Amino acid sequence: MPTFETINRFRKDFARLPVADRVRFERVVKERFVADLAKDTFRAGLRVQAIQGADRIFEMTWAPNGRATFQYGDEQVRGEPHIIWRRVGTHDVFDRPPGP
Repeated sequence: MPTFETINRFRKDFARLPVADRVRFERVVKERFVADLAKDTFRAGLRVQAIQGADRIFEMTWAPNGRATFQYGDEQVRGEPHIIWRRVGTHDVFDRPPGP
């Protein structure tokens, strides 16, 4: 099972989301993102890709206008990926990716 952490900016973004969007994001992560991490390949619907100009930061689509950014961190559990969530919200989360 992968491990996760969030940066402060993500927590602020997440708190601003409507409750329905928070629930949807968590469901997509639990039911799709985690399953795809285990397979080492992401389904097309999540549209996971590297963000141009942001070294080692990726984006994921979790709703029609729902985006999240993440990066891989150092393994916390042997053999399991560690994900650091950076931003979550609408497409505007790409305006200025925060530092670490």
